[in-house]
Amino acid sequence: MASRYWVVSLPVQSSASSLWSRLQDSISKNSFDTPLYRFNTPDLRVGTLDSLLALCDDLLKSNNFVEGVSNKIKRQIEDLERISGGESTALTVDGVPVDSYLTRFAWDEAKYPTMSPLREIVDNIHLQVAKIEDDLKVRVAEYNNVRSQLNAINRKQSGSLAVRDLSNLVKPEDLVISEHLVTLLAVVPKYSQKDWLSSYETLTTYVVPRSSKKLHEDNEYALYTVTLFGRVADNFRTNAREKGFQVRDFEYSPEAQEGRKQDLERLLQDQESLRASLLQWCYTCYGEVFSSWMHFCSVRVFAESILRYGLPPSFLAVVLAPSVKSEKKVRSILEGLCDSRNSNFWKSEEEVGAMAGLGGDADTHPYVSFTINFA
Repeated sequence: MASRYWVVSLPVQSSASSLWSRLQDSISKNSFDTPLYRFNTPDLRVGTLDSLLALCDDLLKSNNFVEGVSNKIKRQIEDLERISGGESTALTVDGVPVDSYLTRFAWDEAKYPTMSPLREIVDNIHLQVAKIEDDLKVRVAEYNNVRSQLNAINRKQSGSLAVRDLSNLVKPEDLVISEHLVTLLAVVPKYSQKDWLSSYETLTTYVVPRSSKKLHEDNEYALYTVTLFGRVADNFRTNAREKGFQVRDFEYSPEAQEGRKQDLERLLQDQESLRASLLQWCYTCYGEVFSSWMHFCSVRVFAESILRYGLPPSFLAVVLAPSVKSEKKVRSILEGLCDSRNSNFWKSEEEVGAMAGLGGDADTHPYVSFTINFA
């Protein structure tokens, strides 16, 4: 599948079928590796020249918006698949691969009646894509909210002893809780453990001798217990802090611990459910946005061809996917199939603003041309 396609329309001098044959022959002889397809552009309502000019002022902006939403959904799919460790499934429109949908594009008359004014068709496409973008924002925000909650829990469980949750490190037998005695949990810098063991009994009065026991150690800190009379606990905390030891607030509660465990399991289930739901939604809506984008491209090539070649509509719309090394050759072939006077005019034209803006390419050509990027 190519990642970049040109949508081109050529002016028809005699008949579209003869021009198509000449184009096919030229491509096969001079650039045989360039895929070439006809692009279905129905007879749409032209309206007035003023309305067409006003519409074309907005075409490039609207195209960038629709293309941007398409790419945004595609990136979201890639992110979701990467999180789950899977590979992205081929992107489709109603089961048809997106490249095949483009190269075999057929206008959906039921969705976009060709008798509708061009402005109405373009506005409907923009409105539908904008609604999908809004839905995407809401769904992604809901999913990211659950992920943020899980990340916060994971940070508490995997951070240093100074900040992490201690409930899964402390057992009931590690604590002494009575009418007068309490057990505190002290976080001691890893390289200050000798200082702690030699000084904790003297940080305040009424500390139970040899009551300190190491429960856990990480890369930065060690977790120690110390048992003392409850009425001197505040004084012990203050003196410990002055020596660089942190006494963590902790209350052992099996009920709270079980509640946290259930919350974690629920959040994990919610995350997977939302991920699967969002992924399926993205695959479906990517197809809808891509279909809307191709209909927009069909309107765009029609409108720009009318402005370029005049009325009545007489042009051949095609899709090509030249390789980088074949681009100049293909451009030369396309130019050769245009009216020679028209070609000379566009070659010598210095002010490229208007039609370059419509075509969306940096260079001007004597034919309508813009690029579709799948990347």
